[in-house]
Amino acid sequence: MNTPVWDDGNWPGLPSLEGDLEAEVCVVGLGGSGLAAIHELLRLGRSVVGLDAGPVAGGAAGRNGGFLLAGLAKFYHQSVAEHGRDFARRVYQATLDQIARMKAETPEAIRRVGSLRIAASEEELQDCTAHLEALRADGFAAEPYEGPEGQGLLIPSDGVFNPLERCRRLAQQALQAGARLFENTPALSISGRMVQTPQGRVHCQKVLVAVDGRLECLLPELKGRVRTARLQMLATAPVAMRYTRPVYRRWGYDYWQQLPDGRIALGGMRDAGGEAEWTTQAEPTEDVQQRLEALLRQLDIGAPVTHRWAASVGYTSSGLPVAEEVRPGVWAVGAYSGTGNVLGALLGREVAWALLGSRMPGAVMVR
Repeated sequence: MNTPVWDDGNWPGLPSLEGDLEAEVCVVGLGGSGLAAIHELLRLGRSVVGLDAGPVAGGAAGRNGGFLLAGLAKFYHQSVAEHGRDFARRVYQATLDQIARMKAETPEAIRRVGSLRIAASEEELQDCTAHLEALRADGFAAEPYEGPEGQGLLIPSDGVFNPLERCRRLAQQALQAGARLFENTPALSISGRMVQTPQGRVHCQKVLVAVDGRLECLLPELKGRVRTARLQMLATAPVAMRYTRPVYRRWGYDYWQQLPDGRIALGGMRDAGGEAEWTTQAEPTEDVQQRLEALLRQLDIGAPVTHRWAASVGYTSSGLPVAEEVRPGVWAVGAYSGTGNVLGALLGREVAWALLGSRMPGAVMVR
């Protein structure tokens, strides 16, 4: 089907761009990071045109697992070891602040219920302990956990949300604030002064490409640094309530949450899919979907599967996202390595300031 469980079918859609427009900034990509950047640019008094090759949040921004996790893609103790305690701590705090901001912006879409990291082996349980100790050492909330899901740690400051609902609300708010947004309008060529589309052009002073999956296709300068992978999910009919928090298990390769109406949204098994999952194709595959169904059975969930879908996500070898000027007047933000819901929104805001030649107060990722 390739329709995410988040899609209620009620989005009226936006027009495609026809003809030429002028704006101070053109944002390519109407997902979480692009819309966060648009809102920040509007607050800074700039005129903005936003484009997307598909519908609003038609990529990973509206097709992910709906987790709101603080920090970078790697677990906190790993981030400390690889990037230094000061940087890791500042980024973690900034993402906590961003979750609070997102809750204030779209309260209907977000539940701040915490998250569980559950170990699938003794080695992973020891790593959970190291994760817990690193968070506590820097004053961040975390608790050891043992319950029906298994053993691991509880991070009470995380949450879950409906990613598609949030992006659609942000798009509507941006339109009301004066942004001009267009769906089904792919960028055919991009320079710092113009974005060419099939039926029109946007003449501008700056461009922000806010795309996660396939970022290296749109901006070939990033090939070799960014690699696109396919993430797959499924959802079931409602079952009796059993999960009050989202679960991140097996080093993050398996994840699920139970929605308020009882449905289970479950994803993962990318590692089991092997090299075939390093692809720009975003269609569910029989192999990975069968493995996800086996995980459902392992969790003793017998409800029928009602949705299956996939999304393209950009990865970097360092786990750090791209947030930089890649050609004169053209900035890029993306490649969140699977955890872009919070970090992407934060970076969208920071890059909005950077492309105007300023630094957002409190910025931690973009200088």
